[in-house]
Amino acid sequence: MDANEMQGGYPPYTPPVSGAGDLAEPYADPYIRLADPAMADYEDRYHEAVEDLPTYRPTVGCIIPAYNEAETIAGVLDSLLQQTRLPDAIHVIINNTSDDSVEIASHYAGPHTRMTPTGEQSTVIYVHDIGKNPDKKVGALNYGYSLVETMDYLLGVDGDTTPEPDAIQHLVDEISSDDRIGGISAIYSIDDSALDGWMAKFLIAGQRAQFSAFNMQNLLKGRNMAVLGGQFSIFSTQALRDVLKDSHQRTPWVNDSEVEDSLLSLQIKSAGYLTKISARARAHVGGMDTLRSLDAQQVKWNFGAIDLMWPGQRGDTRGQPFHPNLRLRWFEHMSMVINITTRVLFVLLLAGSLNIHAFVFSPWWLIPPFAAIWLNFRVARSMEFVNRRDYLFALLIVPAESYMVIRMGHFIRAWLKFFSRQQTDNWAAQAKAERGKGVAWMYPYLAFVLFFAVCAAVWLQVPIGVRSDILAVCWPILGVITVLQTAWMILKSMKRYRGFKA
Repeated sequence: MDANEMQGGYPPYTPPVSGAGDLAEPYADPYIRLADPAMADYEDRYHEAVEDLPTYRPTVGCIIPAYNEAETIAGVLDSLLQQTRLPDAIHVIINNTSDDSVEIASHYAGPHTRMTPTGEQSTVIYVHDIGKNPDKKVGALNYGYSLVETMDYLLGVDGDTTPEPDAIQHLVDEISSDDRIGGISAIYSIDDSALDGWMAKFLIAGQRAQFSAFNMQNLLKGRNMAVLGGQFSIFSTQALRDVLKDSHQRTPWVNDSEVEDSLLSLQIKSAGYLTKISARARAHVGGMDTLRSLDAQQVKWNFGAIDLMWPGQRGDTRGQPFHPNLRLRWFEHMSMVINITTRVLFVLLLAGSLNIHAFVFSPWWLIPPFAAIWLNFRVARSMEFVNRRDYLFALLIVPAESYMVIRMGHFIRAWLKFFSRQQTDNWAAQAKAERGKGVAWMYPYLAFVLFFAVCAAVWLQVPIGVRSDILAVCWPILGVITVLQTAWMILKSMKRYRGFKA
């Protein structure tokens, strides 16, 4: 064995020499050189050696904050153990729980090994009961971060979210392919296979449509995601460390925001990273199946978004309120203002016209509802797991309009809470609502009834001539707004989805 072989390399190739002409000929053309049997053998050995070299496998630490998740935590852990790409460690962070979450999760604690399409993989599940935690989910997330901060990526999973079997593999492949990416969110949907009662089915269908429209909007905008939802998102730990440095924080998540995931996404963007939505990774999240719980969740989300958007409200959101991650939020809120305006005006003007027998039907009025149906149908068609209930929700228009009225109530209540400067714990309010307690969800509907009653009382006191003049002025105004809104719906419904599925 010569020196080259002792060093783990290969001996230099020495072609056979029979004469000066023979030596020059194989090197005259590289294609001719490869035809040399000795060179071909050397090439084969070289490629085999390269293939045998170890490849770097990025490490992934999964954290699952769990609060009273006894009904769902087993399904979440089962779905993670069935992944084609297992996390290197799974930490279940149980906090403030009053059910059997600890006992159920403990059955999964320990090492797990399974055979995957890429070979045998292993992971370890750790269960941490941190007891009373004043920072709730934020405290659990930060506790989990301290356990996995030395790994390449942090995967955050909610205690009621079940991913598709290839979800982690897609997230890891996508985030490791580009160092500019600070975090990627999965495409979220809601599993509606086990629902009882027509109200639960109606509310979940509305949330599925809402999630689908939001997902598709982000997919078509260069897959840029304003909010890396905590339900199932992967983060670069280097990006999180940069956020801590830039924001002068001790932990990635802070407890002074109602939407901790939105704020962290905004900070990741400010640190110079991209925030994306995955093109293929999918996860099913838990939905709200009562008006009370849906109201608490949506008010918390809206209130937190307002807290981030409002100028000067937070000193740690540079560029506010025109931060790139907040532009979509402003657009959503302005769209909701227009939706409220057109619907309230239509009801008032229709009632006023009927009162003085001045109502005249026009076939042109059918265009806006048909445009809405077509847009809702396109949203349903864009779903990866669309079903008959989704199509009925879109085509019957009454369910979609009813759900819009419910969202209008959430929107108004969030803004009123913001302007009133109420110091309430919206996390506690949501937990209370999910336990079936609280009556705040009824306030928007009582306010609508009171508002229309006052308008009716005032209307009846106005002379008939003034009523006619009001109708003559307000109907054209409503018509212009409706035409613009309808044109926008038509443009959105004509937009190509470029093969994406929400």
